[in-house]
Amino acid sequence: MTRAIPCFGLPIVLAGAMLGCGKSSDMHAAAPRASQSGLIKTTKVELQPVADTLDLAAKVQSDPARVVHVFPPAGGRVTAIQVTPGERVRKGQTLAILQSTDIAGARADYEKARIEAERSARDLKRASLLYEHQVMPEKDYLDAQAAKQTADAELARTRQHLSLLGVPLEGSSDQLHVTAPRGGVVLDIGAAAGEFNKALDAQQPICTIADLDHVWIVADVYEKDLATVRPGAPVEITVSAYPGRVWRGKINSVSGALDPTTRSAKAKIVLPNNDLLLKPEMFASIRLKRGQHDAIVLPTSAITHEGNTASVLVRNSDDKFETREVKLGPGNGQRVEVAAGLNSGEQVVVEGAELLRDQATKEGPDQ
Repeated sequence: MTRAIPCFGLPIVLAGAMLGCGKSSDMHAAAPRASQSGLIKTTKVELQPVADTLDLAAKVQSDPARVVHVFPPAGGRVTAIQVTPGERVRKGQTLAILQSTDIAGARADYEKARIEAERSARDLKRASLLYEHQVMPEKDYLDAQAAKQTADAELARTRQHLSLLGVPLEGSSDQLHVTAPRGGVVLDIGAAAGEFNKALDAQQPICTIADLDHVWIVADVYEKDLATVRPGAPVEITVSAYPGRVWRGKINSVSGALDPTTRSAKAKIVLPNNDLLLKPEMFASIRLKRGQHDAIVLPTSAITHEGNTASVLVRNSDDKFETREVKLGPGNGQRVEVAAGLNSGEQVVVEGAELLRDQATKEGPDQ
C-alpha cells in the first residue's frame, strides 16, 4: 500500500526552470519533519534556452614543424647523455658527447689541406718571381697558380666539414659534442652511454626536441558532423589532467579527406602553451556550440540514480511528493538536461531528496 503525507509548512525555494512529460511511480515521499524542512529546497521547472553542443574526443599533439629529431653528424661511441626527458633545453646546449674516429679523420684531412695550401702558396710566390724575370716558362707559372687554387679549395672543404661537425679548427680531441639545433623540451632519449651510434644511419635519434610553446589539439570528426564543424568556429577544450580548467580557441583547419578506417576527419586547434601544461598525447575533449534549443535543466543534486534508472521527487497537486522517473540528456557534471519525465511549472526537489526518501523508508508505507 502506498502512502502520501501532506507537506504542511514546507518552504518552497523557487530557483530555476524546466519541462518534459513523464509518468509517476507508486512510491511517495513523506513530508519533512520540522527539523529537516530547512534542508529541503524545491524549484519550479520551466523551459529555458540551452546551447546545442557537439563534444569531440581529441588528443594533444606537438606541431610537426616544431619537432626536431637530433642525429649526430658523425658516428662514434656515446660517452655521455647530458639531458633527460621533459627537460627544457636552449639552442646550442650540449645533448650528448661521442668519441668519434670520424672527428679524428676530419682533423687529419684539415691539417693536410692546411699544409698543402701553405706549400702551394710558397711555390706560387717563387714561380711569380721567376716568371717576372723570364726564367720560368708561362706554362709552369700557370701550373703553379692552378695548384694553389686546388689547395685552397681543399682547405675550404675540410674547414667546412669540421664546422658542420661542430668541431673547432684548433685542437686534437676526438670528442663530438651533439648540440640542440633549437630550443624546446626533450620528448625522449634514443641512446645510452656506451652505445655505438652510426650517425645518420642510426635507427633512432639521440633525442627528440619539440617546441611546445604552441601545441595542436586534434579531434576526430565523424562524417555526420562535418557539416557543422568549420574553420573559425569557437571551441572550448578540456583535458583529463586538469579537471575544471577550460581553454578557448577556434578551429584552424579540418582535413580534406576522411580516414578510411575510422570514417572521420581531423579538426585542428592551435593553442598557446607557455606554461607547458599541455603535453603531447594527453587526452582532451572539444566542445563546439551549434546553436541552442529549449530544455529543462536540473542540478545533479536533484537526480537519484538506481541502476540505469534516474528519478526525481515532484510535488503534486495534493501537496505530496511523488517519485518520478525521468530521461536525462547531456550534462556538465553540475547540471543536466531532462529530456523526458517533467512538465513545465512542476515543483521538483533539488536539495534534500534523500532525506525525504530515508524518512519514508523508516516510517514504513502503512503509517
